[in-house]
Amino acid sequence: MRPHQPRVCCLLINKFIPAAAALFCLSGCATFTEEHAQSGNDDTSVEYVVEEPQDEGVVPVIHPSETVDIELEPDIEETEAEQAQRLADMNLWEVAADQFVFDVPNNKRVNSQRAWYLKHPNYMQRVSNRAKPFLHHIVNKITQYDMPMEMVLLPIVESAFDPFAYSHGSAAGMWQFIEGTGLRFGMRQSWWYDGRRDVIASTDGALAYLTYLHEYFDGNWLHALAAYNSGEGRVRSAIRKNKRLGKPTDFWSLDLPRETRAYVPKLLALADILKNHEQYDFAWPHIDNAPVIEVVPINSQIDLAFAADLAGLTLRELSALNPGFNRWATDPDGPHYLVVPASKADAFAQQLAEVDNKDRLNWQRHQVRRGDSLLKIANQYHTTVDIIKRVNELNSNMIRQGDHLMVPVALQSLDNYVFSNEQRLELLQQTERKGHQITHTVKSGDTFWDLARKYDTTSRSIAKWNGMAPKDTLRLGQKLVIWLDEGSERLTTVNRKVTYTVRRGDSLSRIANKFKVSVTQLKAWNDLSNKKYLQPGQKLTVIVDVTKVAS
Repeated sequence: MRPHQPRVCCLLINKFIPAAAALFCLSGCATFTEEHAQSGNDDTSVEYVVEEPQDEGVVPVIHPSETVDIELEPDIEETEAEQAQRLADMNLWEVAADQFVFDVPNNKRVNSQRAWYLKHPNYMQRVSNRAKPFLHHIVNKITQYDMPMEMVLLPIVESAFDPFAYSHGSAAGMWQFIEGTGLRFGMRQSWWYDGRRDVIASTDGALAYLTYLHEYFDGNWLHALAAYNSGEGRVRSAIRKNKRLGKPTDFWSLDLPRETRAYVPKLLALADILKNHEQYDFAWPHIDNAPVIEVVPINSQIDLAFAADLAGLTLRELSALNPGFNRWATDPDGPHYLVVPASKADAFAQQLAEVDNKDRLNWQRHQVRRGDSLLKIANQYHTTVDIIKRVNELNSNMIRQGDHLMVPVALQSLDNYVFSNEQRLELLQQTERKGHQITHTVKSGDTFWDLARKYDTTSRSIAKWNGMAPKDTLRLGQKLVIWLDEGSERLTTVNRKVTYTVRRGDSLSRIANKFKVSVTQLKAWNDLSNKKYLQPGQKLTVIVDVTKVAS
């Protein structure tokens, strides 16, 4: 749920610490049951959890979760150790609840939401785990904005505290902003970075937006919350309609979308359970009342893998704390900060100060070849034309064959940057496997509707398979994954003979796996015996099944 657009499925990857663990998520959409579907036990395994907080007006939220252990310890001054420890031992959730001010009515909508939450204590445990790294920061920000502390519960309603949550309405982040509203409230969005997923930037933006809505609706917080979900225009129209009809204009009397009618009761039900958890015999999870993260200025672009090494973190840990970055490095135009565990902040800042800006990225010298363009080179090295032009002091896009360009490249394999846009999309597409996968290259005039008709599927399905919303704009040349049923009449299979050139390190088994054939078939097609060794450069004939799609 988020401003202006209905919310749908979310996907999330999480990882966790032994001491003060923090759960994070890598989002993607899929359709699952309420049970978990485990894909494996290695480092890239994904566990899917379908979370449906209530029956009325809810769209299922789906989180692929993987625990990430990050060493997060309270930053406590030794001179104030005793007092700090006493405060830190308090449950931050309960500290927040002591400041709640909303009246919770006894009505059907609130009671329904409360009943669901009370019935699913494990849901709150998962949510609380995700909230751990950021909750203290959010509580402090709400205090600074001088607004009701109940707003600390809003990320539960919006995204289950998942910074990687997204919806088919194109909303993203823990606070679920669409692009336009995100930009309106200070969340930069670029090829490198999306401020809607940056918990620091999006929290400021969300509280600024809520402040605006509170003023817009003359101090009525329930109207403001409803507008955060469905837009101020829709709520204002509902208020004016009731005035014309002589009806009450309180939130409970307004004719609003089903999702919005359930949205405010969710928050009120959560507030009631937290404030009265003993009465409800509900074990609300414990989070220490102490800061566990710190924002460290970095001043210029840096490879995230290199920054992780300096901070004494794994790349997964650093990326989970900084979910706003889309690629393998921070945005060259900012924001120039990184979130790290408070216990590691000073050492990280000191290490960073000793590294020259030019050494924060890995560089490769590229010789321009025939057919090269700046765009082609940028795509090859997963960077942007603007960066290449800046580094090489180019005033135009003109380059000549034989020229040499310095290009920034990722320090590690791109597969290791698991929270990047590419890796999250790849994971999403892997989990959506059903039937036969084809790739469609977007041509001029293509629309989701046209493609849905062509491939006998739906616009929503194609959007989901590609991490998009059905209303998103398709880009010329964009590659879309399409899944067709194995029995589809549009699929035909033909045999095709291909020639494969043996590379260093190849084996018959490796080549057979590559082409999904057997070693016995390879030997028969090429008159090979077990005594013959493959040589680099050797040509092998391979007969493969090629699936074609009828036009």
